[in-house]
Amino acid sequence: MDLEVRHLRVVCAIAEAGSLTRAAACLRMTQPGLSTQLRRIENTLGGALFDRRRSGVVPTAFGEFVLAHARAILPGVDALLADTARRQAAPGRIRIGSVGAPLLAHLVLATRRFLPEAEVTSRCRYSPFALLDDLAAGRLEAAVLGDHPGQELPPREGVALVPLVTEPVFALLPAAHPLAASAAVPLARLADHPWAVPRADTDRTREYWSSACAAAGRRPAAPYEAEGRQLIELVRAGLAVSLCQATFSETPGVVVRPLAGNPLWYRHVLAWHRDGPLAEHGDAMLGAVAAGYLDIVAASPVYARWRRRHPEAARLPSAGPSFPGG
Repeated sequence: MDLEVRHLRVVCAIAEAGSLTRAAACLRMTQPGLSTQLRRIENTLGGALFDRRRSGVVPTAFGEFVLAHARAILPGVDALLADTARRQAAPGRIRIGSVGAPLLAHLVLATRRFLPEAEVTSRCRYSPFALLDDLAAGRLEAAVLGDHPGQELPPREGVALVPLVTEPVFALLPAAHPLAASAAVPLARLADHPWAVPRADTDRTREYWSSACAAAGRRPAAPYEAEGRQLIELVRAGLAVSLCQATFSETPGVVVRPLAGNPLWYRHVLAWHRDGPLAEHGDAMLGAVAAGYLDIVAASPVYARWRRRHPEAARLPSAGPSFPGG
């Protein structure tokens, strides 16, 4: 793992909170997830940063050394980000961000429709939390985000977060896999096979998957860490199974199947800056992206069949932020 600025923020948050539990709450993480990330940071830096005690955590001598550098570095980084955001926020330029979801093109098209004279640019990041930071800091005007139950995006000052739709998470299988013949795949049976999973330190998806498998009484082996095209190729080669968004387009060699009982969910969220040029078009933009989502559904046969069997899930835009069963 390469050390990133956000890792320095994590270390500082733990030191300020004096407890992994309190720091996890401030960072909107689970305590086990934060502990795992701290171990990765310590392995990267080459030493323990905190002594764990019953009363909380206390920086080690090495930790104090790292904290001194982090506290000296972060203000300069924040100032740099603020200055570059101001310079990039040129009149007539709209900056769009997106996680790995199928709605980016529809958000760009909606932006061009409502602001035809604007120059629209986009960039993608794996983590919705990083994009939310960009929105709050004025480095983006709007974004496609997403979250899972228990990992809901935290409110940020100046940012509108509007749920669009909640969809089930599906199984991603090699076309020749025995479970590919199933109409719906039990998560417990899927967990009996090797998995390809995203990196644990880029997003909380892997943590969410693990918690769902634990609830099903399984802890799958995950020998392959990959994202995007690399993950798909591992599945196509028959080396692993994985999970995917319901709108994932099947390609030769891989198939998508619903999970029995719908144990996992993903929520698409649109976000924009409340003082930005898109704020007055929020409702219309939401409707345009929702119409685009339905086009995507129509092109995803497995998901389209699932929605016909679950009409209660067919409402767009979402009436509220809750997940099924929440």
